[in-house]
Amino acid sequence: MPPTDSGLGSSSDDTLDLQLPPEFSALFAEGHGRPASPDVPAAGPLLDNLAGWGAADTPAGPFELVPVRPARDLALISGWMNDPAVAAFWELAGPPETTAAHLRGQLDGDGRSVPCLGVLAGVPMSYWEIYRADLDPLARYYPARPQDTGIHLLIGGVGDRGRGLGGMLLRATADLVLDHRPQCARVLAEPDLRNTASVAAFLNAGFRYGDEIELPGKRAALMVRDRALRDLL
Repeated sequence: MPPTDSGLGSSSDDTLDLQLPPEFSALFAEGHGRPASPDVPAAGPLLDNLAGWGAADTPAGPFELVPVRPARDLALISGWMNDPAVAAFWELAGPPETTAAHLRGQLDGDGRSVPCLGVLAGVPMSYWEIYRADLDPLARYYPARPQDTGIHLLIGGVGDRGRGLGGMLLRATADLVLDHRPQCARVLAEPDLRNTASVAAFLNAGFRYGDEIELPGKRAALMVRDRALRDLL
């Protein structure tokens, strides 16, 4: 499918000034929160150690979210960002430094957004951002609940688009979130309304259409996967 646009939650320059829960503050004080360098994935307590979630079984093989390491992954992700179909929504076309700055804004943060490669049957084929929607600028535009978790996605290779993989992987990723984040009741996304293939993929993955919201730079569909409806949709 055409990629989900990056939307909010991707910019290091626009974060909510929210107070972290006391237990998180204690963890950060002990040195567990901020990564030591840009090559250390920001996968700490805010997303329940995403790096340790492991793989989900899918009809196309095991699927795993692997936190990005720029030294290993930058060339691949930058190449995807320069695909015109991707650039139309992510707006990160340009030299590798453009993508590196985008990744650094997350990897140098407190772990509220984690950039990942989607690895299907051992092959990196998609880029994901898993983020705390309740701690994100997105929370200004919808009735946020504690522990809401957001998803941004792009399918990397042209050959992997239009095959139904998007909906399958979105369902698998939402299941990973709900399995490993027991306090999270909802998984959210906010694709551009113009990206009809992306909206359709979310619907096929068990998300429901929650609302139409006006965000800076786009009008978006708020897509919601509810834990309570997980086995019904």
